[in-house]
Amino acid sequence: MAEIDPKTGMKIRKITELKSSTAEEYQEVMMKRVKELHAEDNKVKVVAEGTIIKSLSALLNLKLKVDEMLGDNKDKIQKTIENILLTF
Repeated sequence: MAEIDPKTGMKIRKITELKSSTAEEYQEVMMKRVKELHAEDNKVKVVAEGTIIKSLSALLNLKLKVDEMLGDNKDKIQKTIENILLTF
């Protein structure tokens, strides 16, 4: 006479029908869900870290290219930009 909850996959029984194995079933379902959440969380972290690293790498490459293009004028241009930013 147990019904299965479609959201959690847990068996639902009336209090009079509870057996000693019920706690084990609940524990198994909870552990399964914790493992699923942990796996999903790790995937998100790996993707986010990869995106951040690629972005920083692209920014550093861009800075190196700009510095290379500016050559000797780099210091003068940086001073000018700093002065402009400090005036605001």
